[in-house]
Amino acid sequence: MAKKTSRNTDILKETKNTTTSKVYSLLVKLVNEDREDLAKDVLKIDCLLTYANTCIKDKDLKQAKETMEMVKIRIDKLVDNDVNVEYLMYIYDGIKSKL
Repeated sequence: MAKKTSRNTDILKETKNTTTSKVYSLLVKLVNEDREDLAKDVLKIDCLLTYANTCIKDKDLKQAKETMEMVKIRIDKLVDNDVNVEYLMYIYDGIKSKL
């Protein structure tokens, strides 16, 4: 079976220019393993981390904490499915330290 790329997969096409290279490479790996459900979770985590960081900048710490709890639940789900979440945890820890 041919590898899936941004040319032939909607999820990769939509995210190629909006995610970091490390998140995108994780998405490519998951999509090529036929785990698009987990790839969508990675995208949600990335979005939630961005939102939590914005909340912190806007001094809305309550919303940021709630968002970080949602992120942790989703990261744990990825860990349970043996997904390499090292980069996501690095971002998570960086944002968590601001709270």
